[in-house]
Amino acid sequence: SDIGSQKNRVVTEEEWLQKWAMGNTGFHKERGHPLLQKYLDVLLSGRNGLRIFFPLCGKAVEMKWLADMGHNVVGVEVSEQALKEFFAEHSLPYCEEPVPEISGAKKFQSTSGNISLYCCSIYDLSSSIVGKFDAVWDRGALVAVNPCDRQRYASLMITLMEKNSSYLLVTVSYDPNKHKGPPFYVPESEIKSLFG
Repeated sequence: SDIGSQKNRVVTEEEWLQKWAMGNTGFHKERGHPLLQKYLDVLLSGRNGLRIFFPLCGKAVEMKWLADMGHNVVGVEVSEQALKEFFAEHSLPYCEEPVPEISGAKKFQSTSGNISLYCCSIYDLSSSIVGKFDAVWDRGALVAVNPCDRQRYASLMITLMEKNSSYLLVTVSYDPNKHKGPPFYVPESEIKSLFG
């Protein structure tokens, strides 16, 4: 593998929660990602009212942007703080409820009903809980999951996609021997083998 010293690197759930607690969230984009705007037509394929999934969503501003266009947005994030900040920063009223199928998980749903954010490990989700999606915006998820979990992650994502889904993926390219990650380096060859 050409991912160098990153192959065995593991970032724990606690470390992610600590990043949010300390405000160490350089991965969060206040203005939304320019690549989503550039390739929005590819993601939507001329379709309206899509169910769009945001894996490891944090408090991504694009969730509100797409919901305001009439799409239904579903996200998953381990940090409850991030999800509450999302609703607060957009002045969106929401309700909170447990997710009976997942011990300790919560669902935060906008009162308008078009944004549902799950607070749990992404690996606890399944299509029986969240349904299937017409589109996925993976801006920082594949590059954030531990390299040893990539196959598990990709397999889950495939089960969450409708047959005609669009999957927009952002990765970063650099020498993995010079940066321990995250974001992790995911070579194009590995993306092809993960997603086919």
